[in-house]
Amino acid sequence: MAGKRNRLEAVAYMRTSSATNVGADKDSEKRQRAAIECYAKRAGVIIVDWFNDPAVSGTDPIESRPGFAAMLERIAGNGMRTIIVETANRFARDLMVQEVGFARLQELGVKLIAADSPQAFLDNTPTAKLVRQLLGAVSEFDKTMLVAKLKAARDRKLAKGQKCGGRKSYAEAKPALVTLARSLAAERMSLRKISAELATHGYRTARGIPFSASAVKAMLERSA
Repeated sequence: MAGKRNRLEAVAYMRTSSATNVGADKDSEKRQRAAIECYAKRAGVIIVDWFNDPAVSGTDPIESRPGFAAMLERIAGNGMRTIIVETANRFARDLMVQEVGFARLQELGVKLIAADSPQAFLDNTPTAKLVRQLLGAVSEFDKTMLVAKLKAARDRKLAKGQKCGGRKSYAEAKPALVTLARSLAAERMSLRKISAELATHGYRTARGIPFSASAVKAMLERSA
């Protein structure tokens, strides 16, 4: 037991930029947790608490992040002085945010360890600082390029008159529903009768009620 008490204790911090990568079925948090646990086991570190900022941009200042703020409060309360992250860009992607945030932690006497490169934040030599800045600059450049590529792809779709983002139409989400509605309309049924017939086939709104006449009309017009 004495050996365990002498082992370094730390808290772990995870961050996921996009809400689409948040959830039990997503691998971002699982990957981060596995990398941190692997490093902790290898280094003989005990993780006493976990903090997470889901759907928080890496360009947001650390003090504006709820999970990070809660972690700093936890650290202040128990005197712990080590934070482990998966990679440097999980701490921050923006170069200024990274350097300002790291300097803030240093003022508090807090060590920041990146599981994939444990010395990335511990060394404060000119060379180490340059490496941190270069890594931050590369990460920031990659993020900017990705955003630019996605915007260009959206612009190309819009220029061609294609749908880009937003809620899926019934034709996209439930093509069988639209096909049935169109076949019923071809039989010259009224909109209300089409709605009733759709309901008998199990096609209803998310609230479990038959479609309104206006919803059926929109469904037919948009699929035309």
